[in-house]
Amino acid sequence: MSATFSSSAEFREVMDRTFQIMSEDPEIGPRLRDADTPQRFEFSDVDLVVNIRSGMPDSGEGNLVWDWSDEVAWNPKVMMVMASDTANRYFQGREDVALAIARRRIRASGDVKAALAIQPMLRPLFARYRDLITRDYAHLEL
Repeated sequence: MSATFSSSAEFREVMDRTFQIMSEDPEIGPRLRDADTPQRFEFSDVDLVVNIRSGMPDSGEGNLVWDWSDEVAWNPKVMMVMASDTANRYFQGREDVALAIARRRIRASGDVKAALAIQPMLRPLFARYRDLITRDYAHLEL
């Protein structure tokens, strides 16, 4: 079964909301901030790039900072390229990153081990993402 975003704008809207959930969650956000693993994601089918880093403590930035630009003031430790439907499957808990890398659904470079180390921290997000999708973007449900 395939669930596709209606546009790159919709994909960005859903991902912004997802990153906000991750950043504000009292369990997930601080753990991701402390992991300090800047990442760059390229979503090839919707022609978007997002760079994500940990927020600076005591700066008011929040636990995560993301910028939908290729021009950022930080260097990623990990770079990943995937289609938007792969990201959607992942956040619904239906795509394992290590397996997706092995099967070339995700092309990864840099410190892939660091990226895999933060995956368990994101598991609590899956139910919240599915709730978001069910409530506001039902056409993306798997």
